Amino acid sequence: MNKHHEVSNIRFEENFIIMTVDGAEYRIDLREHSPQLAARDERTKMNFRISPAGYGLHWPEIDEDLSIEAMIKSIKTERSSV
Repeated sequence: MNKHHEVSNIRFEENFIIMTVDGAEYRIDLREHSPQLAARDERTKMNFRISPAGYGLHWPEIDEDLSIEAMIKSIKTERSSV
């Protein structure tokens, strides 16, 4: 299986997820992508799985899925509109 993204070094700071994707670090506001996840405690946030192909992240405890590509694109859109 080909990997879509190489995802590593995931951590959380308040309402943000900070992750390294394909060697670049991204700081993403979870409130824009998942208010439900942003409101959860650190233990719940850290209970995630990276999809085998690197397409997304899954939180089984709250049945939440986030697309890595969509999160990255939202940052690039923000930067280009500034």
